[in-house]
Amino acid sequence: MTEVERNPRTAIPVAIVYFIFLFSFHYFGHYGLGFEIIAAILLFPLFGILYLVVSYKGPKKSKLYGLEKLTSYLPAVKKPTGHVEFKYKLLWTGLVVVLYFVLTNVYVYGLNTTKSIDVFQSFRAIFAGAQGSLMDLGIGPIVTASIVMQLFAGAKIFSLDLENSEDKAVYQGVQKLLIILMIFVEAIPQAFGYLVPDAGFVGGLNHLAPGYGFFLAESVIILQLFLGSYLVFLFDELVSKYGIGSGVSLFIAAGVSQQLFTGAFNWVPQTMSLPLSFNNPPVGTIPKILYMATAPSSFLNRVGIERLLFANPNPIIALIGTILIFLLVAYFQSSKIELPISHERVRGARGRYPIQLFYASNIPVILATALLANISMWTLLFWSSPVLSHVPLLGHNALLGSYPTPAQFAKYGNLISSTTPTGGLVYYLSTPRGIQDWVFPITNPSAFKYVLFGHSPLQEAVHVIAFLTFMVVASIIFAKFWIETTNMGPAAVARQIQSSGMQIPGFRRDPRIMERVLKKYIPAITIFSGAAVGLLAAGADLIGTVGNTSGTGLLLAVGIVIQFYEAMGKEQLMEMHPVIRQFFSGSVTL
Repeated sequence: MTEVERNPRTAIPVAIVYFIFLFSFHYFGHYGLGFEIIAAILLFPLFGILYLVVSYKGPKKSKLYGLEKLTSYLPAVKKPTGHVEFKYKLLWTGLVVVLYFVLTNVYVYGLNTTKSIDVFQSFRAIFAGAQGSLMDLGIGPIVTASIVMQLFAGAKIFSLDLENSEDKAVYQGVQKLLIILMIFVEAIPQAFGYLVPDAGFVGGLNHLAPGYGFFLAESVIILQLFLGSYLVFLFDELVSKYGIGSGVSLFIAAGVSQQLFTGAFNWVPQTMSLPLSFNNPPVGTIPKILYMATAPSSFLNRVGIERLLFANPNPIIALIGTILIFLLVAYFQSSKIELPISHERVRGARGRYPIQLFYASNIPVILATALLANISMWTLLFWSSPVLSHVPLLGHNALLGSYPTPAQFAKYGNLISSTTPTGGLVYYLSTPRGIQDWVFPITNPSAFKYVLFGHSPLQEAVHVIAFLTFMVVASIIFAKFWIETTNMGPAAVARQIQSSGMQIPGFRRDPRIMERVLKKYIPAITIFSGAAVGLLAAGADLIGTVGNTSGTGLLLAVGIVIQFYEAMGKEQLMEMHPVIRQFFSGSVTL
């Protein structure tokens, strides 16, 4: 790799901004010299990366080429030198899924799991993680980095042509670097606010470094979280290059499938310390139905029927909603618009180019829900973190989001948790969990006021509308960004069809003409696709799902399983026909 041309004068303004940050930390924080030195060390790599970007003055238009040399040193999975046989792809895919489940059961050393708070409790299904394990962050950093890169690419902030191989390599390298940064961005605030180290572990480290035992313990926890999260990223690359489909998608589907199975068939009573009874039935929907159906006649009264149909966990309505969403996603996934195409040289060689109704796949709803999770995490951190709660304007701002007070804990008991939003923006964007969370409180507030946590029925109605609107609008926006950044837009598809020697019958073989025809379908289908997945995910949350997987998790699991089945069929087809393999080698897989 050639030496990168740089403008060393840009180091001066970068250094000035760096010292302004350190002064602000000293002025507003008052943490002492030791912690200020640690903050300076942590901030230095960020400003080093900033210098590499702004100092670049090479021949390429994008400043991101300044990071090309740095990203080339990052650990990565090498591409296979030749074709990977189907049986080995299946083997690698299965092995990665097994390793994922193993890591979700390897707990972080030195962590007090009983006192730690799960910031991502409501989003575990899509973050494919497990609280307190090496997979605590799950795919969160990967998805968050993807959101940032999608927004930057969509807003044309950096000048990269993703159809150009060099520009695409730089884009992927920068995204990989951003994933590493996002691991620390998500791990550090959580570690110093909600992941509580064990007292014995802290005491042992205090013997080594008096006064710094707590900081060293948190540092060890952060390093373990980094190891687990980066392994997730490498697993994703391994599946993408040597397996079938996407590793991120497989992790989501594996986690959601586990929750769906336990939510449907778990025979353990709701309160494990008490025996099975009418008031303490099995957790799973099907065992609960069987147990209560054979219980005394009290099952037939209004309370029993209401508990069986609507009461969490895993009521019958959640099972019905799960089956309904499964059928709807399967229907939409198989529905498509087919454009007739023909070969320009082979007379009579005709075919159809399919444009699926879920053209943007399930990626938009992953990004929308991940954005929602980050909003929830950061508002919680700014509300209650010992450090971030003192940040001007953002810290402890009830307009952004407020969380339970000691008085509310005393009033509502175990009905409320420290991560339950009680007001502000984050309350109106929080995810309802089944009809018992919103239908009954709105229609009968006097009987279900304990669910409202002090809000009026009108506020709860606004909450439902705001959540539904956010999911639909955000999914549409991300669908449009995703289509443009993955070469699935009208112009890119027109070039792909033309390069394969095909054309649309009745139209001149010109990519501009073909693009004009595709513009009648792809933009509209993209908007419909984003709106549909957002509406289905939000609708599933409003109805409720088995295993409390969240509507997004259920939607993703069904879509991923269907896509995985189709990908297996395509792999088998390529295995039988090498010519078809060459055709698919240039296509984009999600």
